[in-house]
Amino acid sequence: MFTTILMFVLSYLIGSLVPGFWVGKIFYHKDIRDEGSGNIGTTNSFRVLGIRAGITVLALDMLKGTAAGLLPLLFHSSINPMLVGIGAILGHTFSIWIGFKGGKAVATSAGVLLAYNPIFFIIIISIFVILLSISSMVSLSSMISFSCAVLISLYYHDWILTIVATILTIFVFYRHRTNISRIRNGTESTIPFGWYYNHKKSAH
Repeated sequence: MFTTILMFVLSYLIGSLVPGFWVGKIFYHKDIRDEGSGNIGTTNSFRVLGIRAGITVLALDMLKGTAAGLLPLLFHSSINPMLVGIGAILGHTFSIWIGFKGGKAVATSAGVLLAYNPIFFIIIISIFVILLSISSMVSLSSMISFSCAVLISLYYHDWILTIVATILTIFVFYRHRTNISRIRNGTESTIPFGWYYNHKKSAH
């Protein structure tokens, strides 16, 4: 029991790390919380800091989830990595370092999935990349990808994977509720690449 609690606490602390905030402060002298959507995650990093910073934040946020998901291996525990990884997802969303605020945990959730099932991760991330290259919207691509993850998880007959994927999908949709309104109104922000971004840019 002590080991389980310790892993969950460590997972939360790992997830609480805020690379989006640090990259903005250190390399761009910007507080990402004061610009764009105010979010510290990947989407706002792309929007405010640019492609290079956005990719860096994406990789680091994902790495947090993977590191948390590998804790059972480090501690020689039989607990499911997906369950431990929930701590990192909560940490990213409610970071102790910035007043229990944070991002929407899409990249961190993907990182947990990478630690748990790399093949499943590759499938879902491929869907995400294809959607993103078409829509230029991280929010829309994330919601559809998580929905696909629930459906595809049924093929694996892994009830923990399906349950966690379902909970995360509901959580992601809830965290993106304002994005959904903007998508419907045609006012959702886009990242500076992809078919939709280029189409919109050429139209102007």
